[in-house]
Amino acid sequence: MATYDLEEQEQLDELKTWWKMYGNIVTGILVAVALAVAGWQGWNWWQRQQTAQASAVFSALQNAAAQRDAKRARELAGELIDKYAVTSYAGMGALLAARAQVDAGDTKNARVQLAWAAENAKDSGLRDLARLRLAAVMLDEKAYDEAIKQLTTEPGASFAPRFAELRGDVLAAQGKVAEARTAYDLALTKFDALAKDDESRQRGGYKEIIQTKRDSLGAGK
Repeated sequence: MATYDLEEQEQLDELKTWWKMYGNIVTGILVAVALAVAGWQGWNWWQRQQTAQASAVFSALQNAAAQRDAKRARELAGELIDKYAVTSYAGMGALLAARAQVDAGDTKNARVQLAWAAENAKDSGLRDLARLRLAAVMLDEKAYDEAIKQLTTEPGASFAPRFAELRGDVLAAQGKVAEARTAYDLALTKFDALAKDDESRQRGGYKEIIQTKRDSLGAGK
């Protein structure tokens, strides 16, 4: 029994010595881990709160847009951008508000909303859609160079045909016939690449629209 007590005491002394040498480091690591876990949980809670609140604002924006209340839609989109820019609702709200502004004839504010979404929307698809719609507004306003600039960014594959088509529209409006034909040809190529394994695209008639635009420019190369 005495031998056992002696061994136990030696182990205790070794543990005390080890703790004196490494106790502060171990404590620091444990505190850091605890803080990291608490921070992660807090961040997740904050994100959930932000998403829930942004969802409520976006729902109100949808109602405003449905009622053609462009002013209210603009205000709510501004709230989403100011308070909930980290959520996907901000980008969707900017696009929806921009549509309401266009319908109300306020293309100036529509361009502001679309420009924000083109740069800041969380989803790359939303950014592509915002650039596309912004370029379309610029085309309507005959701001051709600005429209082309929006269309120079390489979009995701699903938007590539539409980007090329709209680029063709802008170039045609500028009287740049040969360049417009090239853009429409690219749109057709991009569309065929997408439609290869998608029968719904093949039946949609969109290719015929691009081809008609291309054919209207003549048979030049």
